[in-house]
Amino acid sequence: MNENNPNYRPSDYTGQPQSNLFNEELPTVYGTFWERLAAILIDGLIIGVAGAVLNNIFGLGVSRETLYMTDSGIFQASYFKGNSVPLIVQWLYFALMESSAKQATLGKMALGLKVTGMNGQRISFLNATGRYFGKILSAIILLIGYLMVLWDDKRQGLHDKLAGTLVVKK
Repeated sequence: MNENNPNYRPSDYTGQPQSNLFNEELPTVYGTFWERLAAILIDGLIIGVAGAVLNNIFGLGVSRETLYMTDSGIFQASYFKGNSVPLIVQWLYFALMESSAKQATLGKMALGLKVTGMNGQRISFLNATGRYFGKILSAIILLIGYLMVLWDDKRQGLHDKLAGTLVVKK
């Protein structure tokens, strides 16, 4: 047991403080910036693939038609349909998964992470929704809301602080 390591926590963490033989509380292990980045990349891949499938099945996506002039002076139309999973699908993926019994998206599960309230409890769908939309704010301020995880004591991003959530190791 490494009591001097601030990241030490038993793998069977239930969200309740645990104690050792000396009846001292063991600290929580927070998800690192790199683990969280890897999790969001996995989630992005999953959402991208799901979006491509949905786009092909239901014809979703962003359509753009452009006119351009060819070398011979004839106008031609170019039709582009991008892969754009609607915001509602992304929101439901994150909010439903993070407020579920697993408390994690597929990316977080793969990295052994979960989202909890400040006391280790499961978060509500409303709380997970606030966290999701808080990520937009974290992104539009030059990603500083995400980078806060690097220097914050509890490794919270701006969206975590706004929603009162933590990302911890299972």
